[in-house]
Amino acid sequence: MSILRSRTAQATIVAAAVGALTLTGCSSGSNDNDKSVGKSKDDAKAQAKPVVMGTAQQSVGPAKAVPGAKKGGFAQVYQETDFSHLDPGQIYVSDAGLLSKLLYRGLTTYTEDDKGTQTVVGDLAKDAGKSSDGGKTWTFELKDGVKDENGRTITSADIRHSIERLYSSFLTDGPTYIQQWLSGSGTSYRKAYAGPYKGKHLPDSVLDTPDDKTIVFHFKEAHTDAPQALAMAAYSVVPEKTDTKQKYDQKPVATGPYKISAYKPGKSLKLVRNDQWDEKTDPMRHNYVDGFNIDYNVSKADQTKTILADRGEAKNAVMFSGQIDATQLQKITTDKKVMKRTVQGYGPYVWQLNMNMDRIKDKKIRDAIALAIPATAAGHADGGAYGGDAANSLTSPSTPGYDEKFDPFNRAKKANGDIEKAKKLIDEAGAKGKKLVYAYANVPVRVTQANLIINNLEKIGLDIQKKEVDQATWYEQMGKVKNGMDLYMTGWGQDWADGNTVFPPSYDGANIQDGASNYSHVNDKHVNAESARIQKIADAAERAKEYAKLSEYISTKINPAAPIYYTKIFQIAGSNVGGLRYSSVTNYTDPTRIFLKK
Repeated sequence: MSILRSRTAQATIVAAAVGALTLTGCSSGSNDNDKSVGKSKDDAKAQAKPVVMGTAQQSVGPAKAVPGAKKGGFAQVYQETDFSHLDPGQIYVSDAGLLSKLLYRGLTTYTEDDKGTQTVVGDLAKDAGKSSDGGKTWTFELKDGVKDENGRTITSADIRHSIERLYSSFLTDGPTYIQQWLSGSGTSYRKAYAGPYKGKHLPDSVLDTPDDKTIVFHFKEAHTDAPQALAMAAYSVVPEKTDTKQKYDQKPVATGPYKISAYKPGKSLKLVRNDQWDEKTDPMRHNYVDGFNIDYNVSKADQTKTILADRGEAKNAVMFSGQIDATQLQKITTDKKVMKRTVQGYGPYVWQLNMNMDRIKDKKIRDAIALAIPATAAGHADGGAYGGDAANSLTSPSTPGYDEKFDPFNRAKKANGDIEKAKKLIDEAGAKGKKLVYAYANVPVRVTQANLIINNLEKIGLDIQKKEVDQATWYEQMGKVKNGMDLYMTGWGQDWADGNTVFPPSYDGANIQDGASNYSHVNDKHVNAESARIQKIADAAERAKEYAKLSEYISTKINPAAPIYYTKIFQIAGSNVGGLRYSSVTNYTDPTRIFLKK
């Protein structure tokens, strides 16, 4: 998911996150060997544990009560930018993925305990699914009494429609796991089927609805992690009768505890309780607050200062994907009362500088760029020492198979760049004075990071041309194959704890297409073959070992992206907000459990 794409990686990224981050107060003079502050890599490693498969009993509601919780009042949220999409089929960014937990429901979801242990349970389905054929066939039976905000009962036809619509050409920004597992890798799934809007369905041999309560997936290969994939926001239900195609992005229909009551694109979003949501069917969510008032265009610095001041509506404020600004760290970390209303976690994201391999073909140039990155300074720009740790590889500490010792660009000793070694490679490549277009998002943190990185790249002899891009459409623009850029940062995190959700989406040549997440355009025969082979390995531990080898190959033999930093999450809430907890599912404060104390 990308970060602000988690993409959960997708950055989702990826989506995502950390998405929608802003101003920083960091200088490039940070120590190379800075000690980790706040959450550590050990916290991240705990997230690398495989999720637990839940039972039918664990799939019923209501969710476990939050101690001291009471109902009433509106929570205040400040966001730097609007959400890139509201249509769940387009959601692969971490901030929109967080929002989706309040608005939408899919066949499966996660519950988690106070230690961050995740359990896959049935959400719309009665359980996490039943598999046969070694994992090729998955059957889900729907719960009774689940309705959308209009009072219409959700049926298997709605689930089928929600999957089929993802084949449509206008839905380009969501994940493609289920589509590819059903109908072919890369872009071939779209060639197999064009979507449901002309009255045609996928064959029953692929996706079957034998009755109103049952849906059956017939995958081409075994996929034992289908329940995890179906828990992603993009696979939430879009009721067939109310699907408005492209317009659905402006007015989606809710099945979760909240619905949209007012939306002013680029300005604000208001959520209120969905009176058709039944807590008895929901094992994960609460609706303690009456709703959420979400205001856009509030910088990271202003978010932090406003919530720290704790006056008026700010007493009821909670951050979604916002983070504490570096300039306010000392005030916050030295005040015990304020620290009690903070949330910390270790995100699953690797921020990296993608190098467009269609345009930067010489590996010596790519290696020089990777060596020159001021990793610690760039990470500290995203929240000071609490913002992140210098990244030694393209694998996050939260991903199974992560190897802390693998360090091809010497981040351990030269975390702010090895300028001399990088300069030598540029000279060897005859690339001194080479012009490269560096794209960055138009928010303060990305501007600061761009300046830090560009400064080092110019030191090694490159001529960098700056290109500012709107943050709200960042991943859409970088996700175009012909994006016209040479260098651009993305953040990718696992969609669930498995290398399957990191390496095939990001480095398989089949994912070179508009809207996909192979941002560097890697198309290597060995990577493609290994990606296909490793995905078929049934044993998760063995998969992790093989992905570790593939990760090393990608960085040393290809080097399509320079690892910069691993993200830490540090957020603050108003003094009247209760139920605060970091969520290892959303990678931010868990909005489904907060309440107002008075």
